[in-house]
Amino acid sequence: MNAQTDIKNLGALPGPLMIFGGPYSNLQATQALLETANKLGLSANQLICTGDAVAYCADTEATVQLLRDAGVHWIQGNCEESLGNRIDDCGCGFEEGSSCAILSDSWYRYADRTISEDSRSWLRTLPAQLRFTLNGRRIQVVHGAADQTNRFVFESTSQGEKQQQLNLVQADVLIGGHCGLPFGQAWGSGAWLNAGVIGMPANDGTTDGWYMLLTPDAERIKVSWHRLRYRATEAADAMRAAGLPAAYRDALLCGLWPNIDILPATEQSRRGQPLQPAPLLV
Repeated sequence: MNAQTDIKNLGALPGPLMIFGGPYSNLQATQALLETANKLGLSANQLICTGDAVAYCADTEATVQLLRDAGVHWIQGNCEESLGNRIDDCGCGFEEGSSCAILSDSWYRYADRTISEDSRSWLRTLPAQLRFTLNGRRIQVVHGAADQTNRFVFESTSQGEKQQQLNLVQADVLIGGHCGLPFGQAWGSGAWLNAGVIGMPANDGTTDGWYMLLTPDAERIKVSWHRLRYRATEAADAMRAAGLPAAYRDALLCGLWPNIDILPATEQSRRGQPLQPAPLLV
């Protein structure tokens, strides 16, 4: 799935910014995220979603409507692209025949059946990428990578590959999503950040989702990652009532993914270990 060329330039944004990804049709997590933003005094112009608002969980339409009504900045992930354009699969990039690919058929069919035509049309209007400046840094927001919407980029992905993506969009900082795990890396010529996702645990044995804050700090930007606690049992109950796969419903409660096919060896070795990414200056 090639990344689109539709890039929306937001200009200079006021910090702090809240970055989040993967609401995944998890209405309870999305509500908690917006409530947290409100407590922090953040406006809609300070919130950015890295895509995949619709996926594993039960509240397809309500989650899209909540984010739409909130007015947050939001890009198309592979799920928005697929649903908006009536593509037959989620376009997640799972290996054919893998457990993730098999399970995705069930939740994607459910999402395709329960999203409204109005919301489907709305998803088509979302940009593929966002560009803005914060404290003088040129920042690009993509879903997977700059050149491929569903490319998996992890912490263990080589710095060289990440730098190639930065060079492609001529940015100082690239913010990605898609892989589902929070992390950040900075080196002399750039930085790669991922907020993680709010709608599914980070495979670390806890029920929490994750979001990221970008806060101006003198002439730099402080990046910090934060756990999002929400009513996970209520979200799981909604999945049960909708007849969605038990594997992802159970993941909401145990904090572990049903399988780790997509993960490189480094990330596989961290399964079940509670995460706490250290703050970073970029």
